[in-house]
Amino acid sequence: MKKFKLLLIGILFSSFTMFAQQTVKGVVKDKTSGEPLPGVSVVVKGTTRGTETDFDGNFTLEKVKTGDTLVFRYLGYADNEVVIASNFNITVQLDESSEQLDEIIVVGYGTTTVKDATGSVEAITAKEMTKGNIVTAENLISGRVAGVNITTSGAPGSGSQIRIRGGSSLNASNDPLIVIDGLPLQGVDLNSINPNDIESFSVLKDASATAIYGARGANGVIIITTKKGRTEYSLDYDVQVAFGEIKDRINVFDGDSFRQLVNQRMPSMAGLLGTANTNWQDEVLQKSVSTQHNLSVRGQILGFIPTRLSINFSEIEGNLLTSQFDRKNISLAMSPSFFDDHLKVNLTYNRAFVNERFADAGQLNAALRYDPTQPVYDPTSPFGGFYQHYVNTPQGIVVQNGTRNPVAALLQNDNRSNRFRQFGSLKLDYKFHFLPEMTASVSAGFDKSESVGTGFSSLDVPASFNDLFIGNDSEGTGESLNENFNATLNYANTFGKFKTDFLVGYDYQSFEGSGTSTGNRRNPNNVPTTSAATPIVLVGFLARANLTFNEKYLLTLNYRRDGTSRFGPDNRWGDFGGAALAWRMSDEDFLKDSKVISDLKLRASYGVNGQQDGIAGDLYLDRYRFGNQFSQYIFGGNPILATIPSERSNLRWEKTATVELGVDYGLFNNRITGSLNAFQKNSTDLLSDAPVADGTNFTNRVLQNIGDLQVNGIEFTLNADVIKTEDINWSFNFNATYLDREIKELALGQDITVGGIAGGTGNFIQLYREGFAPNSFFVFKQLYDTAGNPIEGAYADLNGDGIINTNDRYLKEDPQADLQFGFQSNFNYKNFDLAFNLRASIGNYVYNNVNSANAQYALIQDNAVLGNLPTSVLNTNFQNTSDVIISDIFLENGSFLRMDNITLGYTFDRPIKKFASNSIRIWAGMQNVFLLTNYSGLDPELAGNGIDNTNYPRPRTFLVGANIKF
Repeated sequence: MKKFKLLLIGILFSSFTMFAQQTVKGVVKDKTSGEPLPGVSVVVKGTTRGTETDFDGNFTLEKVKTGDTLVFRYLGYADNEVVIASNFNITVQLDESSEQLDEIIVVGYGTTTVKDATGSVEAITAKEMTKGNIVTAENLISGRVAGVNITTSGAPGSGSQIRIRGGSSLNASNDPLIVIDGLPLQGVDLNSINPNDIESFSVLKDASATAIYGARGANGVIIITTKKGRTEYSLDYDVQVAFGEIKDRINVFDGDSFRQLVNQRMPSMAGLLGTANTNWQDEVLQKSVSTQHNLSVRGQILGFIPTRLSINFSEIEGNLLTSQFDRKNISLAMSPSFFDDHLKVNLTYNRAFVNERFADAGQLNAALRYDPTQPVYDPTSPFGGFYQHYVNTPQGIVVQNGTRNPVAALLQNDNRSNRFRQFGSLKLDYKFHFLPEMTASVSAGFDKSESVGTGFSSLDVPASFNDLFIGNDSEGTGESLNENFNATLNYANTFGKFKTDFLVGYDYQSFEGSGTSTGNRRNPNNVPTTSAATPIVLVGFLARANLTFNEKYLLTLNYRRDGTSRFGPDNRWGDFGGAALAWRMSDEDFLKDSKVISDLKLRASYGVNGQQDGIAGDLYLDRYRFGNQFSQYIFGGNPILATIPSERSNLRWEKTATVELGVDYGLFNNRITGSLNAFQKNSTDLLSDAPVADGTNFTNRVLQNIGDLQVNGIEFTLNADVIKTEDINWSFNFNATYLDREIKELALGQDITVGGIAGGTGNFIQLYREGFAPNSFFVFKQLYDTAGNPIEGAYADLNGDGIINTNDRYLKEDPQADLQFGFQSNFNYKNFDLAFNLRASIGNYVYNNVNSANAQYALIQDNAVLGNLPTSVLNTNFQNTSDVIISDIFLENGSFLRMDNITLGYTFDRPIKKFASNSIRIWAGMQNVFLLTNYSGLDPELAGNGIDNTNYPRPRTFLVGANIKF
């Protein structure tokens, strides 16, 4: 009887448990590595109730009954279904697969999935990032995203020029908006950020995706998410050593051939020749050794706060004498949750200490010109033992006019910058207990920088102008503060076949800056200065609606109203927004059983963004500023300081409207995925420095709204899992971009000259003109003799008036590439891994200002001394014509194919057996492996406007490193 009662009680208890609703908690991990997986979709099968795992892989799901089935989905992993029995605290492991549609993508003020995205958005996670000698964060996605071009010079720690779809402006900013953990930055200065802290990038390209950022989204948006803490403890240590060298040189005459050249061409100056044989390029360039160390610790402190702490030490030596970039980073991330995950807190804080010594890249040009028959050092020299051209006169030592010793210029000048930057954000997400479909979010962030710049040169350095031995001793300080606050309210729910997601919010951001300068403290006439930039305030009201019907038909609507203190009351506010439609065609009955097409989504979008960045200060106040010694009136025979009226008034927003059609595809169970996008951007009311009538100001160019710009483009992306077996995995990414930029209208149809060049005075080589691409090259058409040799000073009379003048110059090509390609390959065989990156550019043109400014025989006479020449002068035999530098003979096709990097690694699994999870990966690689191009200069890949004058060359770098994980 007793046993019967116990059995009955057990049955009743089991029945009660079966039908009672419980809260299920658990963690989701990668089956192979044991790493927690954030953003995993957890749904009760047959319902729309679900949640997502947090950054530690944890999840909590209420109202679950015994017998319910939970479905776990995550990008790159096979679905896993778990039936809930009596255990309501579970651990789930996911196997890798090719499924990608449920990947979480970070977008403006929220997230979405690959399946639900309606705009042109591309997410890059850590395993897909570009590898190699990565010093600045943006280079993690170099060559990886269609439509995104990142150009970085060879200077250590140098920033990059980032262009998404070619930009959208002429003289205002073409930089994308960078957002780190919800904090929008000012500009794209990322060299103080540790790349090892980056978890993922989301690149927002079309106006529908960027419209939620309104006035700042016209040039695209890059959202950076940093790594967060986890519940489980882990320790990672990464070390990297790099050995760099610049191999290529501009061909100039060596000492012997230069002596021969001078005796032939300018014998009257042969007495100035020396007896040395100095390669000045070799002297100013050096081999470099650089190191990077990263240490990160993850775990849970106080029993409930997932935390990550990381430390970085980078010492990057430049390949130009004296150049150095040192960085120390400390970052902290904490992400606790409270009230059964209804309140989530994310705190990030970063401190960076950057110390740089800047080497004057202009000394590379001086190395081309300096007399190769003279030595680097002269023990009798009064200039610190360095050889300089000088003569003794009764009045004292006089330095001869001409190029000066470039080695001395680098070693005897010490220009440094010490920066302290701290930034961070605090975000609170609260899911209402009484209405769990609604979430309120509040975020506050700041970005503060303090810098001290110093310039010092010894007393035995000849001054630039008066040859007085006063040298330089100067200091400047600067401070900037970027503060941001935003609050949003999000409601997401499903009503039958309708899935809705609504967002409204408010955004506030302010920018302040100030600085001081001592000037040269050795100059008795020096006057210290202090400046304070006008504070800039941006205010935005935003709204977004995502509507989905039957999981197949998607609509996204965005609206933002922005106000800026840059513009006057009449033009201060701007309305921006966008709409996007998507149709998941692959879910229709006629395709859902296809063995070939596993995913097919058609997209269409239209949106309008604004632009007001890239212009200093406010743009509307009719203020006056005092003139200086260069802006004076002569009154009664005496000069008086003038007051100069501000040129900025009645300015208004640039606006960029974008229309786009796109296709996202997946083939063969998504082993092959990608997208195809076609778009057109139209920018109106362009802000630009343009000419004004004489007498209206003290300058002949002022800031105006002057015209329209159109950009047409096509983007293609292909991702493929070529081989996926137990031992071998090979995947690659290929992307291609076509861009065509054209100025549609300029005020009064006027041309605007741009692109100043070296050689002569006041020369320019580029033009803004209606019907042509911005920065098109404005050149004379060179004439040639019957043997194909260029005729010096002979140009085509294009207008037929019998006179060769500026009216005969024509527009030929532009710096923008027509086509850009990227290819990334990742191959794994058991514990071996091999990865490489290729990039190609077709149709970009480069103006070789090194040759045009120097390749003339008359320039053997460098003022009072001798100057070397590029050996390309032997090809042209140009003697000396003032307009020779404007000839199209110096305009070259800069198309190239570059292998950015290649790395080979081997991973030792659990080398220390007493630890459950540990690994050591050792690797070696090369950066800037090869460059294939017909361009005659050092490198055709230039940031800016395509003029090759003073550019810091990229070194070839050999790398070794190790990644240690516990």
